[in-house]
Amino acid sequence: MEFLYDYGLFAAKTLTWVIAIGVVVALVAGAATRQKRGGDKLEIEDLSADLRRQQQQLQLASALNDHERKALKQEFKQAAKAEKKQTESGPRLYVLDFKGSMDAHEVSGLSREITGLLQLAKAGDEVLLRLESGGGVVHGYGLGAAELARLKAKGLHLTVAVDKVAASGGYMMACVAERIIAAPFSIIGSIGVVAQLPNFNRFLKNKDIDIELHTAGAYKRTLTLFGENDDEGRAKFREELEVIHHRFKDFIAENRPALALDEVATGEHWLATDAHKLGLVDQLSTSSEYLLEQSASKRVIRLHYQPKQSLKNKLGKAAEAGVSRAVVKLLEAGQRPFS
Repeated sequence: MEFLYDYGLFAAKTLTWVIAIGVVVALVAGAATRQKRGGDKLEIEDLSADLRRQQQQLQLASALNDHERKALKQEFKQAAKAEKKQTESGPRLYVLDFKGSMDAHEVSGLSREITGLLQLAKAGDEVLLRLESGGGVVHGYGLGAAELARLKAKGLHLTVAVDKVAASGGYMMACVAERIIAAPFSIIGSIGVVAQLPNFNRFLKNKDIDIELHTAGAYKRTLTLFGENDDEGRAKFREELEVIHHRFKDFIAENRPALALDEVATGEHWLATDAHKLGLVDQLSTSSEYLLEQSASKRVIRLHYQPKQSLKNKLGKAAEAGVSRAVVKLLEAGQRPFS
């Protein structure tokens, strides 16, 4: 009997593992199938409706009695009918979000959003870009600025809102707008160019490692990571940086001609309260405050590009989130006093 009991227990454990593995395989297969079916998406969200529902819920929650709540519901129905007629032909405010990294790879998603918006919006509509970026590569942020210029070329009014930072390439994109609003303590400016790279030539020489660099063209390579750099290459590299800086300043002057460039194009950055005095921003406000004000007279619609994610990326993000939660729990546990 003991043998049968142990055998049954072993069989039950084995069956459990087989079922568990089967479930995992089915989930992975299902996710892969959905991945094949799904694709890139351009999501549309009616922020006006969200704000209206929130306001109504708060009003109902603060009503003193059932009679007042009933009156409010009747009022909401009448307002909804009037609003439906107004929003069909009334002004619209489209909202885009851009949070840029150093390599500005997010510009590709912004380009998709702008293309979709241009297929939807009418001349005279407003676009609000909530922008957050400390800058990065010149070509990436130059492309981002060019994408925003497409909106103005089609007769749309562009406003940029900065809640945290719009510096260097981020400010290059922001200055395309007709109006820049910024939260008081956001960071603005940094109209300059910077480049740095390490050089391992002396280290390699100490290890008896030779580096050969062959180029065609006097300035095909000015500075290098592994070869020996000279003063001529350094001078040419600095000259190239100056050229980019001049182009940057010309772009700022074209879009914000009232700026005193000699005063603001020094590579410095400022808090928005000071940037406002210098003319780098037009209004001190958060994006939330601006949206709430505009929603009173405009239908507010948000567009968001959602790229297709591979199964590998999904599993990787899930694993990363799990590790992050575990680390946070360990840190929290470490802060608790011993009992």
